[in-house]
Amino acid sequence: MEKVLVKNRKATFDYEILQKFEAGIVLLGHEVKSLKNGGGQMQGCFVTIKNGEVWIEHLHIAPYIKSTLDVYEPERPRKLLVSKAEIQKIAGALKQNGVTLVALSCIAKNGLIKIEFAVGKGMKKYDKRESLKKKDEKRQMQRQVRY
Repeated sequence: MEKVLVKNRKATFDYEILQKFEAGIVLLGHEVKSLKNGGGQMQGCFVTIKNGEVWIEHLHIAPYIKSTLDVYEPERPRKLLVSKAEIQKIAGALKQNGVTLVALSCIAKNGLIKIEFAVGKGMKKYDKRESLKKKDEKRQMQRQVRY
């Protein structure tokens, strides 16, 4: 059973998704509770590979209300749990020109918190306009079918 906790809405608009991945994330206990209560934000969030490890940066997790922590950094870099074979696969895909890692969503799956990220290629302005036209046409078709 999957439940989307946080979603990066701009990711699919700004990037053409080439290949999706799913990984666990290293969190503190109060961060898990905060995410499950809707205290997360993925705006401006991105994924990087450093020293053979995958990290997610600028994922904002608000402090948990009932936490007793004095010092807490809400946008600290967090490690993603990805196998070495997948890391090599991702690194190979990143060697292409204009390709980057994009964080898509944070989900709760079977009691675990997971991050969905993808290898994506930045879309040009005319591609974005084209996708907006397709969405608009689809919406109009749905309206006509309803009536």
